[in-house]
Amino acid sequence: MQQPILFANSSRLRPPAGHYSHTCTAAGLVFVSGQLPVDVNGKPMSDQPFERQAEQVLANVDACLEAAGVDRSRLLQVRIYVTDMSFWPTFNLIYADWIGEVRPARVVAGVASLHFGLLLEIEAVALAPA
Repeated sequence: MQQPILFANSSRLRPPAGHYSHTCTAAGLVFVSGQLPVDVNGKPMSDQPFERQAEQVLANVDACLEAAGVDRSRLLQVRIYVTDMSFWPTFNLIYADWIGEVRPARVVAGVASLHFGLLLEIEAVALAPA
């Protein structure tokens, strides 16, 4: 018998504009779609400083995890894409405060650009609820 694949969207975020879900749970894992610094009304925060964008994107990841029935303690891997690696030290401080004692695997990649001219995007993988 095949395990079901569950798709979930957070009620705390605007529904996806494209053909995807905020999260997909399968084979004991939760996959969080790439989250951009977009506010609860779906407005890209391109006009906000990097720090504010980072805080919002992490809040969006939290909302996605919650929709899948997990929290940060279940994170296995976090992938961060930034348009300028000079933002990394600032992000690392914000991330350290957000993640606390949890230590998932992590990837940081510099990219040329992101949708809406935003400065970072985060995707994640977590262990599904037991």
